[in-house]
Amino acid sequence: MRISLFSAALVAALVGYGSTIALVLAAAAAVGATPEQTASWVLAVCFAKALGSAVLSTWNRVPMVLAWSTPGAALIAATTGVSMPEAVGAFVLAGVLIALTAAVRPLGRAVAALPDGIAAAMLAGVLLPFCLKGAGAAQGLPGLILPMVVVFVLVRLWNPAVAVLAALATGVTLAFGSGAALWPALTVPLPAPLLIWPAFAPDVLLGLGVPLYLVTMASQNLPGFATMRAAGYAPPVTRALAVTGGISALSALFGAHTVNMAAITAAICLGDDVHPDRDQRWKVGLAYAGVWVLLGLFSPAILTLLAALPPQVMAALVALALLGPLMGALTAAFAAERTRFAATMTLAVSASGVAAFGIGAAFWGLVAGLLVFGSEYWRR
Repeated sequence: MRISLFSAALVAALVGYGSTIALVLAAAAAVGATPEQTASWVLAVCFAKALGSAVLSTWNRVPMVLAWSTPGAALIAATTGVSMPEAVGAFVLAGVLIALTAAVRPLGRAVAALPDGIAAAMLAGVLLPFCLKGAGAAQGLPGLILPMVVVFVLVRLWNPAVAVLAALATGVTLAFGSGAALWPALTVPLPAPLLIWPAFAPDVLLGLGVPLYLVTMASQNLPGFATMRAAGYAPPVTRALAVTGGISALSALFGAHTVNMAAITAAICLGDDVHPDRDQRWKVGLAYAGVWVLLGLFSPAILTLLAALPPQVMAALVALALLGPLMGALTAAFAAERTRFAATMTLAVSASGVAAFGIGAAFWGLVAGLLVFGSEYWRR
């Protein structure tokens, strides 16, 4: 195999892992995951991405790489009052719904009928509170956070894909170099998958499971398919949804949230520099899978290192990582004039963090936006 296949896969995997692992850890903390459950979560989601990428690339002979749901992790991190077993039940539901979208056409049409502006506004409402915490982190620890921001901005001018990774490297270097973080005893134990029996609480399924499904479909899978089309490949949508949904439902039993088609990291693996022969480029999916297996196996040491960092560093890293998705969500939310006010209502409610009847704000933001959109449509 060409060395370019391995180099592209390595860069794509490191960008995906380093730029959003802090958000996954925040999600695990929000649902009360123990350290063992968090380690199982990271191991399972890494292996799920590896398995799905290898299966889909080999099956379809086109480069197909998966990512974990970054907006989904933000949605989970914004929840309150949800236990880990209840979260696992919501993860299972989201995976099943993704798989059913491939098999049940009315469900796919219902998702497609959701106005893009309202779906994007719900995502923006979920992401906005995390981005706002970045300024507070900079105020609390300016000596560490401001250099991270400067590096992020400068590297983004050159290569936006690695800007968050560069900010993470800067934060880690400064934190341990200045003594703000103490080096932990880094051991390399084999991670252990931990079976977590799901609890299917109706309010959590409705308030977390359904929004997780919607943001994964609207902000991850659809852009992922678009990225493949832009590179000249016809994405096998039905197979992709069936595989990612099925793997997500199974890996959820070990704590993992949903996996989906990658967009930014996929673009790294689809270019002509990966392999000049388009018919051989699918092998990058196998190399990508191998890197994710290694990241999963070494996750205990990585998580121990990240846990030693000051909380402001992790908060700032999450804020920087979500600026790009927030920009995209806001652009899509207010692009169409006919859904602009409904999107504003969705954004306001979703960002409020207010829960009612045990159901999170993301769901109520979606409901509010659809009600406003429906009333405006009826008036017209």
